[in-house]
Amino acid sequence: MNLTELNRIATAMVAPGKGLLAADESSGTIKKRFDAIGVESTESSRRDYREMLFRSKDAMNQYISGVILYDETIWQDAKDGTPLVKLIESSGAIPGIKVDEGTQALPMCPGELVTVGLDKLAERLTKYYERGARFAKWRAVIDIGSGIPSMTAIGVNAHALARYAALCQAAQIVPIVEPEVLMDGDHDIDRCYEVTQRVLNKTFQELRVQRVALEGMVLKPNMAISGKKCAKQASVEEVAEKTLRLLKACVPAAVPGIAFLSGGQSDEEATAHLNAMHKLGPLPWGLTFSYGRALQAAPQKAWSGKAENVTAGQNAFSHRARMNGLASKGEWQSSLEKKAA
Repeated sequence: MNLTELNRIATAMVAPGKGLLAADESSGTIKKRFDAIGVESTESSRRDYREMLFRSKDAMNQYISGVILYDETIWQDAKDGTPLVKLIESSGAIPGIKVDEGTQALPMCPGELVTVGLDKLAERLTKYYERGARFAKWRAVIDIGSGIPSMTAIGVNAHALARYAALCQAAQIVPIVEPEVLMDGDHDIDRCYEVTQRVLNKTFQELRVQRVALEGMVLKPNMAISGKKCAKQASVEEVAEKTLRLLKACVPAAVPGIAFLSGGQSDEEATAHLNAMHKLGPLPWGLTFSYGRALQAAPQKAWSGKAENVTAGQNAFSHRARMNGLASKGEWQSSLEKKAA
């Protein structure tokens, strides 16, 4: 393992003013997104959509540090025969790959899930590295509800995340460690804080046990945020203050960077929260975005599967990428959204 090189890549992934595009939706998830805009989800329509994003020069060159790909996408070529990974590399961004294989019900733990995909992961990582991937992603899912999460669910998911991270580093690939505490319930921000603290503490304990070099990884956590169904939604300032307090308590300064998931927040909410955190700096690690839906909802709608809408889709993507790039330096203002509209 060349830790200097892993650290260089991890640091580049969280460079100031740039963040990650999560374009790793599973076939099922992207079908739902395409259904919403009236587009049939086929191998070629998925390729055309992602090619549109990767050819958005303004966004990719200036605001996107890396792209998380799905297995189908990393092997696809653009319409002109150029591998999609080459489009990403030519923009100066780093190709990455989602390697987990989804979730299964966790035995003896009703309503809880465990992420799977460790079998044969070492061989898959070798092939992904040859194709150009320099970082990977594995998502663990922790739900908040009545009597959950259990320490069983937190423990097995943290253990799997750490095993995945160790396998990545052995394959010279930077692991994105993503323990996501979902925002689907009616819990308040303090409940989210308490659960996320337990999850992060257990995750870093397991990472140390598995001898993962913290200098060669990126953390992708949720923010401390109210559940979607909670009657009292925390303010932007409260989310920023509590999220930073939580991260400073749980995440060692050796970690080069933290890239938030949007987790169901609206486009502007995700941007505003990130921006507010940078107003409270300085911070011990790079802090940026790794958004999927919060970067893509607008371009998907603008594109709607029509070739004549490619420029409109790219413009919408560039706008959201720019807004988040500014937020990752604490330079975003809501008035910039109005101007674009």
